[in-house]
Amino acid sequence: MSKAKSNEWVHQNDAGVQGQYRNWFLDYASYVILERAVPAIEDGLKPVQRRILHSMKEMDDGRFNKVANIIGQSMQYHPHGDASIGEALVNMGQKDLLIDTQGNWGDVRTGDDAAAPRYIEARLSKFALDVAFNNKTTEWQLSYDGRKNEPVTLPMKFPLLLAQGAEGIAVGLSTKILPHNFCELIDASIKYLKGKKFEIYPDFQTGGMIDVGNYNEGKRGGKVRVRVNIEESDKRTLVIRNVPYGVTTSSLIDSIIKANDQGKIKIKKVTDNTAAEVEIQIDLAPGISPDITIDALYAFTDCEVSISPNACVIVDQKPRFMSVHELLCISADNTKELLRKELEIKLGELQEKWHYTSLEKIFFEEKIYKELEKKHETWDKVLEAIDKAFVPFKKQLKREITREDIVKLTEKPVRRIYRLDIDELNEQIRGLEAEIKQVKYDLEHLVEFAVAYYENLLKKYGKGRERKTEIRQFEAIQAKQVAIANTKLYVNRADGFIGTSLKKDELLFECSDLDDIIVFTRRGIMKVVRVGEKVYIGKDIIHVAVFQKNDERTTYNMIYVDGATGTSYAKRFNVTGITRDKEYDLTKGHDKSRVHYFTANPNGEAEVLSIILSPNCPARIKQFDFYFEEMEIKGRSAMGNQVTKYPIKTVKFKEAGRSTLSAIKLWFDDKFGRLNTEEKGISLGSFDGSERLLVIYNDGTYELTDLEMTQRFDPEKVLLIEKFDPERVITAVYLDNDKLQYNIKRFRVETSTLHNKFLFIKEGDGNRLEAVTTDSTPVLMIHTGRGAQAKSQKIKVADFVEVMGWKAVGNKLADYTKSTEMEWEVKTKKDDTQPELF
Repeated sequence: MSKAKSNEWVHQNDAGVQGQYRNWFLDYASYVILERAVPAIEDGLKPVQRRILHSMKEMDDGRFNKVANIIGQSMQYHPHGDASIGEALVNMGQKDLLIDTQGNWGDVRTGDDAAAPRYIEARLSKFALDVAFNNKTTEWQLSYDGRKNEPVTLPMKFPLLLAQGAEGIAVGLSTKILPHNFCELIDASIKYLKGKKFEIYPDFQTGGMIDVGNYNEGKRGGKVRVRVNIEESDKRTLVIRNVPYGVTTSSLIDSIIKANDQGKIKIKKVTDNTAAEVEIQIDLAPGISPDITIDALYAFTDCEVSISPNACVIVDQKPRFMSVHELLCISADNTKELLRKELEIKLGELQEKWHYTSLEKIFFEEKIYKELEKKHETWDKVLEAIDKAFVPFKKQLKREITREDIVKLTEKPVRRIYRLDIDELNEQIRGLEAEIKQVKYDLEHLVEFAVAYYENLLKKYGKGRERKTEIRQFEAIQAKQVAIANTKLYVNRADGFIGTSLKKDELLFECSDLDDIIVFTRRGIMKVVRVGEKVYIGKDIIHVAVFQKNDERTTYNMIYVDGATGTSYAKRFNVTGITRDKEYDLTKGHDKSRVHYFTANPNGEAEVLSIILSPNCPARIKQFDFYFEEMEIKGRSAMGNQVTKYPIKTVKFKEAGRSTLSAIKLWFDDKFGRLNTEEKGISLGSFDGSERLLVIYNDGTYELTDLEMTQRFDPEKVLLIEKFDPERVITAVYLDNDKLQYNIKRFRVETSTLHNKFLFIKEGDGNRLEAVTTDSTPVLMIHTGRGAQAKSQKIKVADFVEVMGWKAVGNKLADYTKSTEMEWEVKTKKDDTQPELF
């Protein structure tokens, strides 16, 4: 073969192989997408799930069947092995919707596997039998080996895909549809059919909390955040009672241990007490704040996970990305269409039954059956005679009489003929006519019929399927603010290095790996760097601290000498934002400039200095006091005010100064339960560093706290939060559930312990705080009764209730009734010391 022909043959052969690979890949990709990974929009099922349900329907006799037997039955339809069938069956059984289970089916919360198929049993649930099967409306196709018929899709009259969720990885695409609440899906379907707006959000069997702010209707690009509920059992113990969707107790515990090993949280022990309910106990290390630890658990462990939905379904044999709103609307329309088909089939059956019952009535009432007694030549002649006898009555019928109708009449037993009750036939016809009328009405009012169908589903199966996952908006947690400070930072001041590996040098403090460090040198250079093993700053380091971005209260007081002129300047400045690793010159920029004096003041304190000039200088006064409080706080790049043009020998600290900053103003964010200075929520007033907060909870406890911003409060439990004044009198009304009466008491806080809750109402099951205020002259409004029986009473509490000890039971106010409501008369707030009424 010539060289040219050889090259041509290779080229043609290579093109053929490439084409084959291309076709094979497309065939495989199409098969995986359509037949394995992605659910169909019509019934929300993948093929293996549909075949399992069809097999279970064939086997259904109301009793449980061994899962091994169900798997074997399903293999008649499914071309894959028993493992994939068993896994899909267990997955559906764990969702507790279509399948009733018996035996150990595992636990999605703990990750425990189900027992072997020969040990566990299953059957179709009543719900599945109601919504998923109807042979008359099912489209059929041959199974993979051509031996049996199987459904193309099941006639699903419920948004199953959204209720169960779906997840699958195909070739080139994937799907992830999150499960939604059963009752909410039905309510949304009803709203859609009525032309109203609706919203649906994920709901998980595992419970917890979910932030749906970025859900984006379940489309690509959306995201939800899921958290566990973490309870503070006491100041040293936290308890987790659920797990996020897709996380097991063992993986959750592993993430907590890993975060502890990495130094991001600091705990003493984690104990898994999970039995029937999830319970993970976390014992904190001594001195560790439970509030900061809770935030750190959300920031660094699987106590909070982010899930990105991606709703992809098969529509007309093609994958299509949709929103959950579209999926619900299509499901509702599909259900309405299936109900229409069922009504039309039922109408046809009723009309056919009416036709035959009317024929039967005429046959016996008009004694047409006697044609059977006459002598006719052939059987065909008999049938013709009967047909002729019906001619006068054909106008009463709604369709033509067929030969099959007449044959059916002649096959009735003789004994039945003589026992026939014509009145009974008339009653049957009237009943059929009423049913036909109702079916026609339902067809004309199909939307109302579909709404009634959904309402019946909700009434029949909705109990016990209420929302398990609480919808909340989550606050953003800054990882740097909650990371545990367990990394030791060292400094070599002379050589100008800081780092975690300089263990032979001076120990500064402990910080976290996520912190930024601000450093100042004698040259007047400022730099902010990340924590590292060894970082060069510059020689003669004079101050190192953890840098807090946007900190407007930490004030730096500095005196430096300008290297060019010898003049000394003083400046006060804040550092709120910088570029990391950039050098900032705080002097006028000369290389020989030097810092005489430097302090960092967390609350804007302004000290008094004694400045001593060089004895050889010509200045008349060689020692004088300098007051930083006389200076304004300016930007870090400001030159500062001139202190002296003469050389300074030394600068000495003389006297501590007061803060030159105004008192800090605080607000309570009643959405997230956080203190803040950004004016979010309820104003609490102005505070100095020594003042405290009083928090009163609906369980009848009070707590004194400091102003630490990392504290967490449950806003649903807080009845009152305000600046604490030990002289202020608290007035409280609470329910004594044992005596079924309301008690009232007035008292002052006599304790001083911080972060400790004290119960000030009578202890007992069902006792709860109804109303509380710190108003000096409280007026209580009591409303009782309903409608025409409604009554209101105004009580000036201070006139008849004396101030007592905080442990006192109090005085009886009124008997308990369900209709009683209480509120304080709201007064105009005069200043920030006037308490808020809750």
